[in-house]
Amino acid sequence: MLKKIPSWAIVLVVILVILMSFSGTYNQMVTLSEGVEAKWSQVLNVYQRRADLIPNIVETVKGYAAHEKETLSAVIEARSKATQMQVNVEDLNADTLAKFQAAQKQMSGALSRLMVVMERYPDLKANQNFLALQTQLEGTENRITNERRIFNETVKLYNTYIRKLPQNLIAGITGFEKKPYFEAEESAKEAPKVTF
Repeated sequence: MLKKIPSWAIVLVVILVILMSFSGTYNQMVTLSEGVEAKWSQVLNVYQRRADLIPNIVETVKGYAAHEKETLSAVIEARSKATQMQVNVEDLNADTLAKFQAAQKQMSGALSRLMVVMERYPDLKANQNFLALQTQLEGTENRITNERRIFNETVKLYNTYIRKLPQNLIAGITGFEKKPYFEAEESAKEAPKVTF
């Protein structure tokens, strides 16, 4: 014959199940949030690699294109602004990410102008140091694109998880908030016009 289970034991079991569910959900949010932080660090790492290449490129170009000071100065200034713009993952929101992207876009634009100017100097285009730096820069730009994609995928996993029931309730209680994505620049939304 079964003995009647005391009501306090049932309440205790229910409380334990709720606590275990809460802690499992909370721990998963922590894991996903740490993943976002790790991917953000990698994004910053590749942007820093690009910033570190710029002084070498500028020095190489100076010897060949001394009268292109305006372009060189623009690259140096853009690098300075981009490296001063530091965004910690704790401060990562849509506004700070937009400011970070604007600083990086300015540096990308300055580098593009520099590469266009370099087309005027055949000796520079044949210089092995410059070619090696240009190859490294192209590789770094590809890494930036890849790391931004991976970051967005990680943010998507995190954001999706914290928005589902019952995780959204626990996220609201514990302070987990939605993270922003890298978004395409406005100029990328329109197809380029080609005229002959």
